[in-house]
Order: sequence, then structure tokens, then C-alpha cells
Amino acid sequence: MKKEELLQGIQAGKYDEMLVKLYGQEALTAQKQRYSQAVEKFATLYPEREDMEVFSAPGRTEVCGNHTDHQHGKVLAAAINLDAVAVVGFHEEGAIRLHSQGYPAITVELADLAVNEAEHGTTKALIRGMAAQFADKGVKIGGFDAYVTSDVLGGSGLSSSAAFEVLIGTILDIHYNNGAVGAVDIAKMGQFAENKYFGKNCGLMDQMVSSVGGFVFIDFADPAKPVIDKHVCDFAAAGISLCITDTKGSHADLTADYVSIPVEMKSVAAHFGKEVLHEVAEADFFAEIGVLRGKVSDRAILRAAHFFADDARVPQEVAALDAKDFQKFFDLVKASGNSSAKWLQNVYSIQKPEEQGVSMGLMVSEKVLDGKGASRVHGGGFAGTIQAFVPTELVDKYVTAMENLFGEGSCYRLNIRPLGGVQVM
Repeated sequence: MKKEELLQGIQAGKYDEMLVKLYGQEALTAQKQRYSQAVEKFATLYPEREDMEVFSAPGRTEVCGNHTDHQHGKVLAAAINLDAVAVVGFHEEGAIRLHSQGYPAITVELADLAVNEAEHGTTKALIRGMAAQFADKGVKIGGFDAYVTSDVLGGSGLSSSAAFEVLIGTILDIHYNNGAVGAVDIAKMGQFAENKYFGKNCGLMDQMVSSVGGFVFIDFADPAKPVIDKHVCDFAAAGISLCITDTKGSHADLTADYVSIPVEMKSVAAHFGKEVLHEVAEADFFAEIGVLRGKVSDRAILRAAHFFADDARVPQEVAALDAKDFQKFFDLVKASGNSSAKWLQNVYSIQKPEEQGVSMGLMVSEKVLDGKGASRVHGGGFAGTIQAFVPTELVDKYVTAMENLFGEGSCYRLNIRPLGGVQVM
């Protein structure tokens, strides 16, 4: 589609239905402006590309199953209305050229898709990894130029990297393969790209939720063939808002904290001759606690106890959502957050005990909510974000309290997005 036709379609409301589905009615005007600006920017950067297509992939919020996925457990997560958007022009020049807002332009030659350790931790690595996965699976790949703008907060636990991986996979799948690869395989490709090309040993949850969309229950008992069950729950209609607050904690130097969790959980599994805790019976674990002490650390035992409890909570939360039993859902969210704080111990780093932004946010959240709704640590923990389910009548008060604590713009009121990676225009 040509630039002027696309811009006219945006302003005339041609895409309003899709934009409302992705972002909500209240965000329609702002999103139309955002998309128009992205189209204009692409035309400036790549004037030789007259035909344009527009794609989107969302960030995600973890709801239950905190650090259970790497132990082949269960998770409940949801796509949100913060996303990465790409305006794309296709060509057969054997390269992917991409310019992300605020960053230098990059080029990946499709003739060279080998892992390059010098690219670890870079956007280029993710693009190369996604293209390599398509090529390895024998499906078509081709070149394109793209301008990307994203409002998925980096380092926030909302998984900006997964949104980007799914975005690249969706572009290649829809344009070159008519969607034949599909959301599940795109998610697996994203995980591979992040593990092998980007150099981060992540699980599959982030990519799967971004790719599939909506509320997503995932059972990773067989990581190669995860059980995926999509659910729908309209929080807005129920008078509930999802709020994510950035507590402004730095993730710098926290790698050891994150790595310690799967390492310690696996040390418990190894006592039973297993690789991960999913393979260990909970009854056997509790029967052996006395024997385990001294063989593994006390913290490892506590973290294993958290795994068993949170793994069991996931299907209970799914059932509560399906039944629209929101009080039960809130109770389970609180229990999961309590377990994360006390047994998993990921609300602050023991390396920086004087920095406890997550704990501060949770303390103020409990004070404001006063028994209503629920709040908990979000994502990997130690620093970063907290999550709260807030009754609509308390949202303004809650946002004000969080922003008084962490600064203006730190609290985000979000919607659950029903769609994953899609072509928007």
C-alpha cells in the first residue's frame, strides 16, 4: 500500500476496529497519530520503498507461575496493549535493514546467518537468529526494510525482546509464507534466537504469550511440545484495571541473582536424580527436606517449595478467571506474590539490601488497596516492576500513590490484548 493511501486510511477510520481491539477505545486517537508518524518516518528513511505493510507484536505480563517455566512447570501470562510496531517495505536484495526509534540503523545480510558471538546482546543478533530459524526449517525468507517503534519498556519485565522477536517472525511468516509457520513455532524460534544468538538463556513463556495473545495458560512439562490454552477475560467490563509500576530499580549486576534461581532449584531436583523440579513428586520433596538440609542450601529448599506451590496455583487461577470469580483470583495472586517474596526471595537483591523499591511499591500498594484487588512482584524480580489488579474506583488514587513514590509516568494502566503478532495494515 502506498504512503498516502495508508495515511488516508488511518485518518478515515479504515483501521479503527483493529486498533481498538489492540489498544482499547480510549487509546484510538493516540494510536492513529503513532501509526501515522511511523509511516511518515519510514517514508523518510526508505523513500525507494513505495509499498508498505504494518505489523505489531505485544509485550506481556506474567500473572502466575513466577520462575516455574525453567523447571518445566505451568504459567499463566497475558499479552498487553504495549507493543512493538513495524512499518515494512519488502524487497529481494538479500538483507534485512531495520531502524528502531532512538537507535542506529542495522543491516543483517541473509547470506550469513551463522551465530556471531560478537553480536551477543544486540538487536542484530535477534534478527539474524529469527531469519536463521526460518531458513533452517526450510520455509521462505526474504529481505525487507523496516522502521520500528516500541512502547514496551526495556528492562521492565514486560519482555521487549520477545515482542521484537515475534515481530520479526510475524513479518517473515505473513509476507513470505502466508502465515504457514504459525504463532507457536514463531515463539519457539524466538526462544532459540534469544538463547543461541542473543546469548540469554530464557524460557519460552515470553515469546509464546507475545505470539499467541490473550490470557495464555502454558504447561511446559514437555518443552518441545508445550500445552497451550488461550483464555479470554474482560477485566475492563468487570471494573478491574491492570497496573504495572516501574520501581526504577537498576538491573545492572543482577545476573547472579537471576541465575541463582534455576541453579538452586535444579540442585534440589538433582538430589532425586532429576534435571528439573517438574520431574520430582511434591510429596517426595517434603519427605526428604530433613535429608536435603546440608546437601543443598536452605534457600534452594525454600525456592523449590515455592515452585511446587506456584505450579499448583496456576490452574486454580485459570479456573477462577474462567468462572469470573475475581475474589478467588485476587486471593491466589496475593498468595503467589507472598510465596515469591518469602520463599523464592526475589523482591530485592541480597547484593544491594539497601535498595528495596519492589518491597516499597508492594507496601504502598497494600496500603492503598486496603484489602481490595491484589498486588505482587512482577517478572524476574529483584528490581523492576510490580503488578496490581486495581478496582476501577481506586485507579486514580493508586496511580497517584505510585507516581508520588517512583516519579511521574512510572505507573502504567494496561489492557489485556486479545491478539498476538499480527499484520495491522
